[in-house]
Amino acid sequence: MSCHVFITAEIGINHNGDPALARKMIREAAEAGCDAVKFQKRTVDKVYTKEFLDSPRQSPWGNTQRAQKEGLEFGEKEYDMIHELCKENKIEWFASCWDVESQKFLRRYDLKYNKIASPVLTNIPLLQACAQEGKYTFISTGMSTWEEIDTAVEIFRKYSCPFELMHCVSIYPSRPEEANLCMIDSLRARYSCPVGYSGHEIGHLSTLGAVALGAASIERHFTLDRNMYGSDQKSSIEPSEMREMVSLIRQMEKARGTGERILTEKELAVRKKMRS
Repeated sequence: MSCHVFITAEIGINHNGDPALARKMIREAAEAGCDAVKFQKRTVDKVYTKEFLDSPRQSPWGNTQRAQKEGLEFGEKEYDMIHELCKENKIEWFASCWDVESQKFLRRYDLKYNKIASPVLTNIPLLQACAQEGKYTFISTGMSTWEEIDTAVEIFRKYSCPFELMHCVSIYPSRPEEANLCMIDSLRARYSCPVGYSGHEIGHLSTLGAVALGAASIERHFTLDRNMYGSDQKSSIEPSEMREMVSLIRQMEKARGTGERILTEKELAVRKKMRS
């Protein structure tokens, strides 16, 4: 069992289209001890229909779905900034893409990781484009059937692309009794691959349980303030909570040990007293 749990702060769209907020979130995640930050990338006209984009929605950017979706979207200028800032802060970054065009856009940054988000696990062209890159890919399994996960795994194995499945329950926010953490063992047994956990709960209970069960990675939605505008804010953790969570995960890494039957010097001393 790997000792180091890879921790990703999912910034996603919680930056609300503001580069200054994104910069602060990257710095906060790095200071908390996260291994990576993750964003979301969409080509709005590819992901959504014109009918949907023209439909009404009130937001800080206007009164249509298009205004809201485009207001949250970063382009080349913003991602150039993200790329340089992450290098300065010695933290990895990557993004979950929602369409093939967005996946191709990210190739210019030569990122170390890719991510398949739960909503796009059934987007076969996107999975193929991602798998062909051969980068270590985190694949979230929320909302998915065994058959759908089977298909995704087959694609990544076809292209010999290293991957890690992530147990995920797509409820925002979710309660501890909805976490179904034993799926971590089920996924590991069925696919013989590393398995992580992508959580949407408030607090740390389910996350620490996942680490205790051997999760290789943890991803949690991250925000500066849960009261900010945005659909993901309420299921996110704030900077002080992220720092606490990272600290607890590092302690749990040590607590879960190796699974080997080892009698330490301390235990041998007790044995000598109690079995004399």
